[in-house]
Amino acid sequence: MSVSVDGVAKLPGVEDEARFWAMVEAAWERLGPEPAALRRALRERDPAAGDVDPDDLDEWLDPFVDQLRALAADLSSEELTALDRVVERKLYDLDRADIHAVTDGSDDGFLYARGHIVALGREFYEAVRADPALAVTDAECESICYLFAHLHDKRFGDWPHTGSGISRESFGNADGWRE
Repeated sequence: MSVSVDGVAKLPGVEDEARFWAMVEAAWERLGPEPAALRRALRERDPAAGDVDPDDLDEWLDPFVDQLRALAADLSSEELTALDRVVERKLYDLDRADIHAVTDGSDDGFLYARGHIVALGREFYEAVRADPALAVTDAECESICYLFAHLHDKRFGDWPHTGSGISRESFGNADGWRE
């Protein structure tokens, strides 16, 4: 089980991050070329031009999460905890005022908007971190926010203890809200 060491928060390992992003891409790949093209268009669009409809991707989010869930179905407690730590950190790192200004949303709505960013994959995640204008207003992917935690609970009877010392909940990243 993951715990902080000497009071220092446990960060996701490079291998765990690579595994998470590989699983995200594998889940999307199982859905074929159409969502790949939509994800690319969303990432490469000019947000001011309005030439890409972000809603076109909505119908693919539930099938994507189902595929991701299937890929993680047989993982160990340690593996699920490590993946949950990655999601937790990615959501935390997106918990910023400049991203919220684009996505909008209440506490939960902003969490789910950040889930949407993570669900679209590493390239979209990195693009939004660099240019928050690429985030999508009112887009959500609630189910990815606690996917690995729910899988852990279902398989092992409790939530994973990530040892990170952070919260994925909205407005918890003080550095992201400095003015």
